[in-house]
Amino acid sequence: MRRAFAPNWPARIGLFVLAAYAVWATSQLGITGERLATGLGEGGRFLARMWPPDFSRWELLLEGLVESMQIAVISTVLGIILSLPLGLMAARNLSPAWLSAPTRGFIAVCRSLHYVIVAILFVKAIGFGALAGVAALTVASLGFVAKLFAEAIEEISMKQVEAVRASGAGPAAVLLYGVLPQVASRFIGFSLYQLDSNLRNSTLVGIVGAGGIGGTLFAAFKRFDYDFVAAILLAIIALIFVAEIVAGRIRAALQ
Repeated sequence: MRRAFAPNWPARIGLFVLAAYAVWATSQLGITGERLATGLGEGGRFLARMWPPDFSRWELLLEGLVESMQIAVISTVLGIILSLPLGLMAARNLSPAWLSAPTRGFIAVCRSLHYVIVAILFVKAIGFGALAGVAALTVASLGFVAKLFAEAIEEISMKQVEAVRASGAGPAAVLLYGVLPQVASRFIGFSLYQLDSNLRNSTLVGIVGAGGIGGTLFAAFKRFDYDFVAAILLAIIALIFVAEIVAGRIRAALQ
């Protein structure tokens, strides 16, 4: 008789191999209990030096936050504007293979490099400042949003598209009345998520010289000004919380 719950030996062997590899990789990286204990102690002393936060230079802090918000908003808007036609061209149910394949390849290239690496490249190419941050996050937005746009378009019902085409509508009308109504809510969700992501990322690209509060944070670290570092980190956390609340209200209003 067949057992009701027969053991899955391939899965068990695979889990055992994975666990053995994790143990081996840990030994190769030199992770030891002594190092962890030392690190926890140093971390406690570092946190003690960060308290209490110093908000006395609030003008410098506010200037960096405003610049980060500007970088995030501009890069998100540019990324969405460019991602919409790319998503349409990459959708295999709307575009021929000779168009969708290279478009998907371009989107994959935009997604393959971390945005910090892209920011370093733009800093070297066009110099320090917010322009490099906007360019880097625009490329990052293209890689993420265009892929999601294309996948959302590929999941639509083609019956509505065919009905609009049968009425004699042109390509623009087909997109406007047959495609966009089916994916508009998802597009809005993707765009809001990318704005939230760019707000976080804009604080990091400044560390490599691409503008924003990240540059102020890095300078404070180099000066060992840890109480001001704490103030900057708290301000960044507050900014992300406010952005999350605003994005949630926008989603609720549009549903």
